Amino acid sequence: MFEVATHLALLLILAAFCAGFIDSIAGGGGLISVPALLLAGASPVEALATNKLQGTFGSATAMLAYARAGHVRPQDQLGMAAISAVFGGLGALVAHLIPAEVLRIIMPVVLIGVAAFFALKPGLTDDTKAERMKPAVFAVTLVPAVAAYDGFFGPGTGSFFMMGFVLLAGYGVLKATAHTKMLNFASNLGSLLVFVFSGATWWGVGLAMAVGQIAGAALGARLAMRVGARLIKPLLVVVSSGMALRLLWQALG
Repeated sequence: MFEVATHLALLLILAAFCAGFIDSIAGGGGLISVPALLLAGASPVEALATNKLQGTFGSATAMLAYARAGHVRPQDQLGMAAISAVFGGLGALVAHLIPAEVLRIIMPVVLIGVAAFFALKPGLTDDTKAERMKPAVFAVTLVPAVAAYDGFFGPGTGSFFMMGFVLLAGYGVLKATAHTKMLNFASNLGSLLVFVFSGATWWGVGLAMAVGQIAGAALGARLAMRVGARLIKPLLVVVSSGMALRLLWQALG
């Protein structure tokens, strides 16, 4: 049934629950689930492919939770989602062309910048601000860039989408979080379709982890909607800082 021993599968389901919870609020769940898969014996390609499988369920759950509560209208994001899916798939296709070592050096700096932005910038609330970029421009610039990054690397994708919505689209923190989930789901799905053909996906483990992802994402989204920016901002700062430290440790280690 599982590609690993049952006790390892149970630990992976727990890791997926935690990843889904974190990801539905601030992004960064992959830095819990991918290392867990590697520790369970998956090769890097197997870990990435299986992570995309289970992560797709988590992002879909969060997206639906925010949509049902009226924080986002998925039909309004179909164009951006299609772009995100295509570029997520393209990112997965060219993953082997991007030196991972270069990304591991650059990304901690970027993530520290994300954490500093949300920690230090005043006035980041759930209130909508002035729009700095038209939706059409946003869709053909930031969306493909972040989605392609998700396909070939991944950590912090949700945080980057969220910062784009806050800084460029003028969204409040909760609205930005809600709108991030459909684009993240689409980029996950696009890259998953590429990884499926690699034959590296652990289907038994991945689908079991998906159950944990769904539960964690549903709980996280519900909590984010109840508390709003007071929860999302500090958690995003902590997650971005944690991702940066982990990537620095990998790069130097």
